[in-house]
Amino acid sequence: MKEKERGLAITLRKEGLSMGEIAQRLGVSKGSISLWVGKIQLTSAQKKTLSSKSHDKEVVENRRASRLKNEKAKRQIIIDAAQKEIKSLSEKELWLIGVMLYWAEGGKTDRGLVRFSNSDPEMIKIMMVFFRRICKVPESKFRGYIHIHPHLDYKKAERYWSFITSIPRKQFFKTYRKMNIASKHKRDNLPLGTFDIYICSTELFLKIFGWTQGIFKSY
Repeated sequence: MKEKERGLAITLRKEGLSMGEIAQRLGVSKGSISLWVGKIQLTSAQKKTLSSKSHDKEVVENRRASRLKNEKAKRQIIIDAAQKEIKSLSEKELWLIGVMLYWAEGGKTDRGLVRFSNSDPEMIKIMMVFFRRICKVPESKFRGYIHIHPHLDYKKAERYWSFITSIPRKQFFKTYRKMNIASKHKRDNLPLGTFDIYICSTELFLKIFGWTQGIFKSY
């Protein structure tokens, strides 16, 4: 038993401190404090003070929760209003979005391969629409490739990304299940891994590259 801490706990309790306050000061669990000082009787004045402290904390927490709720509601109003500004995308808008997203996130080193990688399913969805509707990529040309940490459920990830993309799992490359050194301390941030859309096409790669260059020269 920690006799020194026990003695200090008893002294602090007799002074009218709460068990939580004593535990915090001494760095001891609240359960241990309860065992040490549970039989100590507080005066009426001490009980009143502790009750007042507890009430004050509750009031502060309620105010905080109310403030956060109000802030969230205000943010949502802005988000909802902005969302209503977006109508159905035209083919031209979808083309521009797809080209710019590819330039930001797509592969640019292998001229024979179109590759787009992301962990955001919405980003993957819109790129699949871009490839299908704008680029007219045949379904048989799509390939999927998943990067996922080895301790995670890669079968679940394969089912998930196949559902998101509508690419059959038989058209996936073997899932890459190794730890990324850059993210070894963030092992569960991406429970379904990162997904790569692969299309083997030099022509499409060059076309997207040409589109980006045309956009850059147009302003």
